[in-house]
Amino acid sequence: MQTATLSTLRELFGDRLQENAPLSGYTSARVGGPADALVFVRSADELAATAARLWEMELPFIILGGGTNVLVGDKGMRGVVIVNRARLVRFDTKSERPSVRAESGATLNTIAQRAARLGLSGMEWAATVPGSLGGAVYGNAGAFDGDIAGNLISVEILHRQRGGEVWPVEKMAYSYRSSLLKRERQPALILAATLELGRGETSAIQAKMKRLSARRRSTQPPGASMGSMFKNPPGDFAGRLIEAAGLKGKRIGNAEISPIHANFFINHGKTSAKDVKGLIDLARKTVEAKFDVRLELEIELVGEWDS
Repeated sequence: MQTATLSTLRELFGDRLQENAPLSGYTSARVGGPADALVFVRSADELAATAARLWEMELPFIILGGGTNVLVGDKGMRGVVIVNRARLVRFDTKSERPSVRAESGATLNTIAQRAARLGLSGMEWAATVPGSLGGAVYGNAGAFDGDIAGNLISVEILHRQRGGEVWPVEKMAYSYRSSLLKRERQPALILAATLELGRGETSAIQAKMKRLSARRRSTQPPGASMGSMFKNPPGDFAGRLIEAAGLKGKRIGNAEISPIHANFFINHGKTSAKDVKGLIDLARKTVEAKFDVRLELEIELVGEWDS
């Protein structure tokens, strides 16, 4: 990044700016090279204003919330990374149909836990899902037969050309782990979303979340990872195919295909993105050769990579 551009960013963002900052500290896999600049935002309004200024400057940027479902290249990111800490959460408990409006940096677990304490149901599945609401809305996150598409009422969008918009759930055109925003890569970002809830007994809601969390711990590995690496192909499971291909426990460097669940790739410490990418390529190549199935990534590869 040019010195004059960095100088302008310093003037604009002050102590909210970090320069040449390693992204490994902001991703769930603890992997990633340095960003030219990090900018922290702590409200939806601040997120919108920051994005608008970067668009004006013609500076490329990405947004990281929980840093899940993303693998950052070892060479890092050129341009700006916005670290989204916009986490305001407000519940509507008085309407006939209760709901919650949350800013996009709020974590799914926080929303689910707070809903449970208010006797509001419908987000139990989300208590087990890492990451932010914005990422979940963008990628239609889900678990245990629940997903964002089943809860979303509307999403507040900032579009580069059209400004602020409110999209009903139908406009997101959700499919399995995807949305219109994800498929079309529109110049837009998610500021906040409103989710539909139900009513129930706090103890019953919390007991269900506890059961789901125990189930997740028993079937998915601990440690630094991006979450599920590949989407499940129709009628099958990516983890089953990778295991059947004989790749459980395969390591490249300190990156490992988990021996507990083969669709999770674990960072055992100081893992490079190159090593994780090597396991991705190996899993794809081997599964396709053995079963004629081309695995599709659920995560996204971002940043700069060696050719």
